[in-house]
Amino acid sequence: MEVRLKTQFWKLSGGGNDFICFDNRDGTLPEPMKSCLAATLCKRGHSIGADGILFIEPSPRTDFIMRIFNPDGREAETCGNASRCVALLTHRLGTTPAEMSFETKAGISKARVDGEFASISMPDPADMRLNIPLEEEWSTAPVVHFIRVGVPHVVVFVGQLESKDILNIGKRIRNHRAFQPAGTNVNFATLQNKNNIALRTYERGVENETLSCGTGCAATAIIAGHLGLADSPVNMHTRGGTTNIIHFRIKDMQTTELVLEGEAHVIFKGEIDIDL
Repeated sequence: MEVRLKTQFWKLSGGGNDFICFDNRDGTLPEPMKSCLAATLCKRGHSIGADGILFIEPSPRTDFIMRIFNPDGREAETCGNASRCVALLTHRLGTTPAEMSFETKAGISKARVDGEFASISMPDPADMRLNIPLEEEWSTAPVVHFIRVGVPHVVVFVGQLESKDILNIGKRIRNHRAFQPAGTNVNFATLQNKNNIALRTYERGVENETLSCGTGCAATAIIAGHLGLADSPVNMHTRGGTTNIIHFRIKDMQTTELVLEGEAHVIFKGEIDIDL
């Protein structure tokens, strides 16, 4: 017998990154469904369309757990823009205070909501590798840089963004042998001055360029800081036409006090029938 569940969802957007969000603190949506829902509902032109699906779940230690699944159905460790969106939504729903904490697979984050503005503390970066040579003929730069900000990121500094084939070059770097087996997100950045960087990002799991990437903004700002090219705070100008602000502290080659700030929006609330 076919069983269908009618449940609410919210469409959220942070810097042009858009998400479908379910409040699953009552456990209505079972674990096996989550990957399938991501692969089905994120398809643009065929369903709601999004860069990922978020599930708000109960936590014994913090205000809630945020889980994120990419359009390929795989669960990601975290997402900076998604974190800001979820913080805004839960505060709007009256289930969290303006200052809150929540869990992700990358660790515990703290968030603060003020109107349409949300800031999120991010995990301390790890595994930084600077000046990795890429000798392939398709490479846009002689070296790239790698860092993990909850999720893996490559940063490539280029002179001009608009002329770059972000999709094809991003895909090649994402699957490059140097970053296997997990693969990596890829950020193409142009330095404007020490406090402003323009950015385009190819996202792993989405397998396409997205309008913004919060962890990508953080990764790029940090790499630029370590190379002496940027000073905190850094305004990250993304493809979505919005600005994310990255704060950080660098001492003895270590990065701490990493914070992502920017606008977040609840676009609409909807209802969907799900075949269980």
